[in-house]
Formats: sequence, structure tokens, C-alpha cells
Amino acid sequence: MGPRMNNRIFAKSVQVITADGKNLGVMPTAQALQIAADDGLDLVEINANNTPPIVKIMDYGKFKYEQKKRASEARKNQKTIELKEVWVKPFIEENDLNIKMKKVFEFLDNGNKVKIAVMTHGNKKVLARGKDAIPELFARILEIVNGRATLESKSKPDERTKSIIIAPVKQ
Repeated sequence: MGPRMNNRIFAKSVQVITADGKNLGVMPTAQALQIAADDGLDLVEINANNTPPIVKIMDYGKFKYEQKKRASEARKNQKTIELKEVWVKPFIEENDLNIKMKKVFEFLDNGNKVKIAVMTHGNKKVLARGKDAIPELFARILEIVNGRATLESKSKPDERTKSIIIAPVKQ
């Protein structure tokens, strides 16, 4: 709804601040409305909880326009960070890992976080070839990205899908 302004201010007296920020002090609301009308501006309630309420003489339309513009500018400068995902197998060959890591570096260079997940087709295969295969793979990956990314989180030991999340290093 927005702040109360002009004839919607019901307090008997108000503390008035001019458009250039000068404090005129406490005065009757009717007198403050007259000053604002003489300047061709609006009387806008800034703080209704104060006793007496604080009001400011301003061009409310221009104020709302500038506020909207500032919010738009802030949204434009905002960078959304996405979480990209790359899947690898626990016993991936070196060349295949290098190709996957090129994609990871591409995501990191764009400022995105990357989740590297290990694809296992049944626990028997991983258990048969070694329990340490997945931690060793993650250690190898972290060694490759060292300096360009940092480890943000690891999956819990009891989770079915093992993964790590890496984030780009801030310059």
C-alpha cells in the first residue's frame, strides 16, 4: 500500500523535514500540508510510529520512480550462481577424466558451483575392486582443480550417491 501522504495523514501535529533534508520541527499537519502544496510537492509520512509522526516534503512520484530504478539496477548487477552437475564412474580412465574436468573448468570459469557425482551400478562392483575407489577418485579430482576451486561439501557416508560440491575460488 505504501506510506500515507497528504490528506491521509491523520495526526494533529507532525515533525517536518524539507525536500533538501532540513528539519522544520513540529507543526500542525494543516500547516505542513500548506508548505508542501506551496512548493508543489507531497507530504509523505516517513515514520508513523514516532510521536509526533515524521513526514517529509517530496515529489512522491519521482521518489517511487527512482526507487524502482535502483531496484532494477540492483537486479541487473546481481549474479545468480547455478549448481552444475557432472557424473563420473568410480573407475574412470585418465583421458575420460580429463574430458570431464574440461567441462568442470568451463562451469567454474562461468562462476558456477559444480557437483561431481559418482555413478555406481550396484555396490558389488565397487566393493569387489576396492572400497577406497571413490575417495581416491575425489582426491584425484581435488588435486586437479587445486587453486581454481575449493571443496565446499561432501556427501555423507550413508548416502547412496557419493558426491562433492566444488566452488570457484574468488579472485
